[in-house]
Amino acid sequence: MRIPFTKMHGLGNDYHFIDASALHIDDPAELSRRMSHRHLGIGSDGIILVLPGETTEFRMRIFNADGSEAETCGNGIRCFAKYVYERRMTDKTEFVIETLAGPNRVVLDVHDGEVCSVRSNMGTPRFDRAEIPMEGPPGQVVEEPLDVDGDTYAITCANIGNPHTVIFVDDATAIPLAEIGPRIENHPRFPERTNVEFVTVRDRANIVMRI
Repeated sequence: MRIPFTKMHGLGNDYHFIDASALHIDDPAELSRRMSHRHLGIGSDGIILVLPGETTEFRMRIFNADGSEAETCGNGIRCFAKYVYERRMTDKTEFVIETLAGPNRVVLDVHDGEVCSVRSNMGTPRFDRAEIPMEGPPGQVVEEPLDVDGDTYAITCANIGNPHTVIFVDDATAIPLAEIGPRIENHPRFPERTNVEFVTVRDRANIVMRI
C-alpha cells in the first residue's frame, strides 16, 4: 500500500502528516512505529492523521513513535494548520481543529499564500495532580522531589491537553536529555506517561527549554 506523506516539524518536533480523509489505514499505531523508527524507518516523533471533523472542518489524530495515541501537541497542531491551508483544504485563516483533548482554535498569519506562523489556543493549564495525572496526595505538583533511579529531581507538573513535567535547572543545555528524559517520561507515578522539559531562566524575557 502506497501512503503519501509530508514530513514537517515545529521547533524540531517532527511528524509525518498523512491526509487520511480518503485513505483507510487499518493500524495507524503500527504504521507510526514503522515509519517513525530513526534507523529502520523514515524517522520522526510520530505520525499525524488529517481527518474530517465531526463538528468542525478538521480532526487531528496523533500517534507517537511507540504507537501510543496522544491527546494533542502544540507543535503538531501548528504544522497541521499550515498543512491544510497550503494544500488548499481550507481558505480560512482562523478555524477549529478537533483533538482528543478537545477543540483547538488556530489563527494563521499568511503572506502571499504561505503560512508564516500559527497561534494555537491550547486551553487553560490544569495543575491538579489528578488531572495531570500523577500518583500521590491531592493538590498541585510544584517543585516536588521525584526519585528517578537514585537521582532526585524537583518537578513541577501541568496538563495542557497532555501531561508535562518541568524541571528548572542552572544549565538546560548540559542535561543528557536522551538518557534522563525517558526515565522520567515512563516513571510509574505517571500512569499516562509525561512530556519532560528542562528549563533554564536566563532573565524575565528569555528562557532555554529542552523537551
